[in-house]
Amino acid sequence: MGSCARFRQRNLAAVDPRAPGFHAGAMRFIHTADWQIGKPFRNFGEKESVLRQARLAAIETIGRLAVAEGAAHVLVAGDLHDTEAPAQKTLLEPLERMRNFPGVAWHVIPGNHDYHRGNGLWDRARALGLPGNVHLHLTPEAAALGDDAVLLPAPLRRKSEVNDLTEWMDGAGTAAGKIRIGLAHGSVQGFGASGEANNPIAADRARRAGLDYLALGDWHGTLQVGPATWYAGTPEADRFNSQEVGQVLLVEISGPGSPARVTAHRTGAYRWISQAEQLSAAADLEGLERRLRALPDLPNLLMRLDLTGTLDLTARADLARRLAALEAAMFWLEPDLEALHVRPTLADLEKIDFDGVLREAAETLRLQAENAGLGPVERRRAEEALVQLYLLTRDSHGEAA
Repeated sequence: MGSCARFRQRNLAAVDPRAPGFHAGAMRFIHTADWQIGKPFRNFGEKESVLRQARLAAIETIGRLAVAEGAAHVLVAGDLHDTEAPAQKTLLEPLERMRNFPGVAWHVIPGNHDYHRGNGLWDRARALGLPGNVHLHLTPEAAALGDDAVLLPAPLRRKSEVNDLTEWMDGAGTAAGKIRIGLAHGSVQGFGASGEANNPIAADRARRAGLDYLALGDWHGTLQVGPATWYAGTPEADRFNSQEVGQVLLVEISGPGSPARVTAHRTGAYRWISQAEQLSAAADLEGLERRLRALPDLPNLLMRLDLTGTLDLTARADLARRLAALEAAMFWLEPDLEALHVRPTLADLEKIDFDGVLREAAETLRLQAENAGLGPVERRRAEEALVQLYLLTRDSHGEAA
């Protein structure tokens, strides 16, 4: 059997309760959220479609992880879609990928991006026909998770709720001996986990409702709120200054009242990082490039690079050359040069023109760039014009930038 055939067979396999580390009688599931299928990445140009497809590929990664770890259930804590009115293809794409894992039950609640309303996306999905292993929880009603656990969902019916929709869990009766698991999407009060919409959730909801685990969505980063309350984060990172790499949580609970054992697993293909560097001399540039090239997996790295300091024109031209090479090495490089200033030396100006009209233009731009009486935008434009003049004259002289 070829490798492709073996891969396909594993994708379609049922969950194996004999998976490594599985304890007989334990409840094992995967907690995930904030897939936001269909999310636009318009600022990334031709890379947009790649990032959109990566979010779909993460679903298959989750399915394979569930099979390998013997997790019979995957809990999706809201925002499966990025909008509550997706195109039909976008609506069906994640459902079809979940269909490929018939031995895994996928449990989905609406979030603030894909909230449930009459004749909305969830009614459309049901009319088109859901895969048998995909379970939508559109009302706050207890649902069985196999023989050992009960799911208490808190689906959103609008983008923003004033009341805590998890409050109903406090009085939800379940049979003795059942593990109680809550599933919700919102912002935990008093913990600093502010989401995109209001949707408040009490920080001690798990204790009040006697939950063995409360699976949350909305916060795009893995975060433990309490002993039994977690945000899973997004399975494929989607922004700078948030979650560096996509993850899901593998959760195992041995029985009612037992502590949850939670393990994070990487599912994302891309890393999103922000880095700040201060430059003051040409010698700093070699070290900067060396450090960036030493980062792992450059072809799958997205970086926002904030540069500060002051360089002369020669060093600034060298920086442009190095950044162009790094941009080609990485999936995406977004340098911010707003706080990096240019101060030409006498030698820089003489390279532009020793004594002529170009030299006069360069001197005028230098004075504007250093004029504290001008606004920051005007000074910045003068600096950029000076750099471009320098590069043009060097190119015309046949010199390397």
